[in-house]
Amino acid sequence: MQRLPDTSMTAALANGGLQHFGWGVDRHMRADTYDAINLQTRATGNWGKKPPRFPEWPRPNDKPKAAEPAPKKRVSVADLHARFSRR
Repeated sequence: MQRLPDTSMTAALANGGLQHFGWGVDRHMRADTYDAINLQTRATGNWGKKPPRFPEWPRPNDKPKAAEPAPKKRVSVADLHARFSRR
């Protein structure tokens, strides 16, 4: 597909999902500029003990965060034998 705007739905789906819809090159550059200004402010500022943390500009995630899987219970050989011997 050629000549589609980078903010189109097709480009968003090709880049990783609906969260990328509307995120063109210009928006990514603005977010990078915002983060660079905050980083420079933090690096060159005259802070007392510890410089403050400036939040980054929120960006779309490439992968959605999955819930942590439940820890699996260990099964002993005796448990397996008990399960199969019930049948």
